[in-house]
Amino acid sequence: MTKHAQIIEYIKKLKIGSKISVRQLASGLGVSEGTAYRAIKDAQLAGYVCTMPRIGTIRIEKKTDEAIEHLSFAEVVNIVEGSVLGGKSGLHKPLSKFLIGAMEVKEMNKFIKPESLLIVGNRKDAQILALKLGAAVLVTGGFDVDDEVIRLADDIGMPLVSSSYDTFTVATIINRALYKRLVRKDVVRVKDAMVKEPDYLGIDSTVGDWRKMYKITRHSKFPVVDKEMKVCGIVTTNDISSMKDNILIKDVMSKDPIVLTKDTPVAHAARLMVWEGIKLIPVVDDKKLLGILTRKDAIKALQHLSFQPQIGETVDGIVMSRFSMSKIENGVKLRGKTDPVMLNPYGVASSGALMTVMANAGFEAFRVQKRLETVLDSFTVYFSKPVQLEQEIEIEAKIIDMGRKSGKAEINLIHEEKLVAKSIISVRVIDR
Repeated sequence: MTKHAQIIEYIKKLKIGSKISVRQLASGLGVSEGTAYRAIKDAQLAGYVCTMPRIGTIRIEKKTDEAIEHLSFAEVVNIVEGSVLGGKSGLHKPLSKFLIGAMEVKEMNKFIKPESLLIVGNRKDAQILALKLGAAVLVTGGFDVDDEVIRLADDIGMPLVSSSYDTFTVATIINRALYKRLVRKDVVRVKDAMVKEPDYLGIDSTVGDWRKMYKITRHSKFPVVDKEMKVCGIVTTNDISSMKDNILIKDVMSKDPIVLTKDTPVAHAARLMVWEGIKLIPVVDDKKLLGILTRKDAIKALQHLSFQPQIGETVDGIVMSRFSMSKIENGVKLRGKTDPVMLNPYGVASSGALMTVMANAGFEAFRVQKRLETVLDSFTVYFSKPVQLEQEIEIEAKIIDMGRKSGKAEINLIHEEKLVAKSIISVRVIDR
C-alpha cells in the first residue's frame, strides 16, 4: 500500500469530529507535508473530511447516496460564512429541514424537530428550546450568544452557528443550496445504471480464459484488473481473434481504457460512448473496479429519466415547461407562449431560449417517431424575425433523413403563420 493510500485509511479510521492538520499527519505518519496535503484533499473530495474557515479540517461522516438531497451543518456553516460557537461534534450531521424563529417560543414546540435548524436572532429562550429539542441553531445578525447556550450546544453535540447576515438572506442562501442539491439528485448517474459485480479477467489470465468466460456469459468484452482490482485494460473479441489459448491477456488487451466514476452523469457517459465508438466502459473508484456501464444500460436509464418529473428545475426544464407537444407526420409540434424567462435584455425572445426549444423539438422527433435516444452532432439555425413577450409560437420538427447511426431533422419556428426561424439539426444515435 502506498503512503497516500495509508493516509486515506488512517483518516477513515479517525473518530467523527476529529480535527486534522497537514503538519499533524506528516509528523504522526512519517510522510512529507506535500503527501499529507494531497491525501487530505483527496479525502475531502471523497467526502471523509470537510474544511471550514476559522475552524480547520475535521473528520465527517461520509454521506450516503440516500442523503444526497440534504446538506450537512458543516456545509451550512460554509455557505452562510458563519462561525461555529459550540456543538462542533455535530457538524457532520445532515440538515433535514430549517425554520425561522419568528413566533412566540411556546408555539415553536410543534415545529422544531431533531436535527433541524432554527434560524433566529438574539433570543436566548428560543435558542435554548431548540437545542433541548435536538435541533441546531443559527444566530443571525452577528449577535453575541450567552455562555449558557454555548455550553448546552457542546453538551448535546448540536451546532450553534453565528452569521453576520440577516435572517432573510440566510434563509435564501440555504434554500438555494438545497435547491441545487435537489437538481443534482435528479440527474441520473452511472451508479444508478451500472452493472455491479461484473465479470472480469485478471492480468495473468489467458485467451483461453476469455473463451471460457465467453461461453458462460455470452459477453464479448471484459475489463482486465490487476491483483489490487485496479483496471489496467479491456479485452474484446477483436483483440483475441485468431490468438492461441496460451497467449496472456495483458499482451493483447487495450491498455489505459476510458473509465467512469460512479457519480458521472449517464448522459455524459452515453455521449462519450457514441463519440468514442465504444459499447462498454468500466466504472472505478480510485482506479478499482466497481462495475461496468453498457450502451444498453445507459439508454434504459435515459429513457426512464424522460418519464420522471424533475424536483429541481434546470434551464431546459423551465423553458420547455411553457410548451405542449403533439405528434405530426414524421415529427412533432410544440405550442406555447414566450415567457419572461425567455426574454433578452431588449425585451424580445432570446435566441438562446428559442434555440433550446428548437433543439429539444428535434430530439423529441427522433424519440417519438423512431424510439431513438440521440445526442447532438451539429445544429444550424437562421433567424428572420423577432418575437415579443407573451406571443403564441409553434415549433415543427420533421425528420428528413434517417440512417443507421445518424439522422437529420428540419425545424421551423412559426409566429402568426410566418416563419421566424429555421434550423437543421444533425444527431447521432445511441445504439445498443
